[in-house]
Amino acid sequence: MDNELREWRGRIERRLPGMLELLRSWVGVNSHTSNRAGVARLGRLTAEAFRPLGFEADFVPHADPALGDHLVLTRRGRSDRTVALVSHLDTVFEEDEEERNGFRWQVEGDRAYGPGTIDIKGGSAMMHLVLSALAEGDPEAFEAVTWVAMWDASEETLSEHFAEVSQARLDPDRTCAALVFEAEGRPNGRPSLVVARKGRATVRMTVEGRGAHAGVRHADGANAITQLGRLVDRIAGLTDYGRELTVNVGRVEGGGAVNRVPHWAEAEVELRAFRPDVLRAGIEALRRMAGEGDVASVSDGHRCRVRMEVLTENPPWPRNDGTEGLFTIWNSVAMGLGAGLDRQERGGLSDGNWLCGRVPTLDGLGPYGEHDHCSERSADGSKVPEYLHLPSVAPKALLNVLALRRLIRG
Repeated sequence: MDNELREWRGRIERRLPGMLELLRSWVGVNSHTSNRAGVARLGRLTAEAFRPLGFEADFVPHADPALGDHLVLTRRGRSDRTVALVSHLDTVFEEDEEERNGFRWQVEGDRAYGPGTIDIKGGSAMMHLVLSALAEGDPEAFEAVTWVAMWDASEETLSEHFAEVSQARLDPDRTCAALVFEAEGRPNGRPSLVVARKGRATVRMTVEGRGAHAGVRHADGANAITQLGRLVDRIAGLTDYGRELTVNVGRVEGGGAVNRVPHWAEAEVELRAFRPDVLRAGIEALRRMAGEGDVASVSDGHRCRVRMEVLTENPPWPRNDGTEGLFTIWNSVAMGLGAGLDRQERGGLSDGNWLCGRVPTLDGLGPYGEHDHCSERSADGSKVPEYLHLPSVAPKALLNVLALRRLIRG
């Protein structure tokens, strides 16, 4: 090991206890998306942690007043060339769930359990560790660029407002990278970075039938649930693994009483795909199912009608040259450290989906861990809560620091 690399390892390892203490304090704040006060408190703590590094805070009110503010931290450099770092403040865990399951910061062996340890407070702590080490070890590189660090207040609900906020802060002509600190993946047992993510659309299919007394005038009814049942099979049949399109009927509802022919029914459907054209084709296939149905009343032929409504759309993040360029830098550094990286395409979304079409974007820069979104623990080991794999932190921080130096210095 050469002296320079040894010095970088030392800088990072000296900061590990402080990084973990910072993470512990953040994990202790419940920041479920709906907990506006908790999200606000975490935002303030985060801004305070980054202030000694020269970052100025801007709390951006959410478009939904029931939700917490987004956080944007900026540190002006010697140039307008910008590196963006992306995380989020919210988690999926409500306060009563944490209390019910005793889910809190707890270190056991090489694991640190707790809400957000990898999704994504551990990623935020990684950001702080990396920037602190870079500022000390290579102040010239640290000062050379403008840093914009952004935290979404409602990432877990896929709110579109952060997309507007983040895109407004990043000039595509000046931003050389948007680095998302979601957890590292190891699908094949090797470290990987995220180079693509599926996009997502949600759709509501509503059936209008005709109600009737189920005992006296059954023949007059047009059963909306029967019509929806026929639709559900057709909708599920749109899934095409060959094109990496999944279509999931996730919720159904209908009718009102068992002595009434149901006059309405609805289903909510989620579609996911890596390619924009494939996702669009799935949406259009659902749209073609709207109109007159094939379930009708016996007495006069009154038919059910189907209505289709697109509720949300989140763009796919397909493989692209900008992401590949960043991956090449990180992979080259990793190979120099002894082992290369895998490319991972994830079915889940991140804020990178909003940014990848505007600026080069790379994801999975946080530490490794498992079982995100799980708070339960069972005696037989079949349920394991979210945890951070502590031995992954220092090597990932070293990789990120050295790759950032190469990105900045060219």
